[in-house]
Amino acid sequence: MATRARIGTGPGRSLAPEPAPPSRPRSLPPPGRTLRAIGFDDAPFSRERRGLVGLAGVVCAGTRFEGLVWGAVRRDGWDATDAIVALLRGGKFLPQLHLVLLDGLGFGGFNLVDLPALAARLERPCVAVMRRPPDLAAVEAAIARLPRPRRRLALLRAAGPVHRAGGFCFQVAGAAPEVVAAALPRLTDRGAVPEALRLAHLVAGAVRTGQSGRRA
Repeated sequence: MATRARIGTGPGRSLAPEPAPPSRPRSLPPPGRTLRAIGFDDAPFSRERRGLVGLAGVVCAGTRFEGLVWGAVRRDGWDATDAIVALLRGGKFLPQLHLVLLDGLGFGGFNLVDLPALAARLERPCVAVMRRPPDLAAVEAAIARLPRPRRRLALLRAAGPVHRAGGFCFQVAGAAPEVVAAALPRLTDRGAVPEALRLAHLVAGAVRTGQSGRRA
């Protein structure tokens, strides 16, 4: 697991995340060529307990399973971006990947990913996929009850606008929205959840509870 990032709000420190260097948009393989993605989802966790939450990453070539990584993030912490980078950078999967998919921006509650920074550090387009447009008022109300709410809101806003296309709902850094909208159906077997994310959800649930959950 990556070392937890120290984030302070003392004199002279900004409440907003430091801007990441802009990631160069990458082209994706055309239709007919293999498109590889990794999907990350967190394991079920108790909202009454602090500590670490499991994080599953599943690699798919199109919709075919090819590999798995496993890590952890701190519940409502600050290490989600670092944890994902640590699982991929220097490993065997990153050179093969075209897209990094996230089940939303937050893991382990409101441990939010810095989407532009993740895309810049991995040099891959990073996409936060949602099943439905977020209720921003409810999200902001929940964040207001946590430590450093202004910084969490800054991470939320840094991810950019929510795009809706072809049944998919997503935010993206490192690629044009229309490129991602064309790629997601190629990674999806049914519905509007890419297979890498669907399998990551099942794996994370099974590791934590002994069996996969109903929703995938």
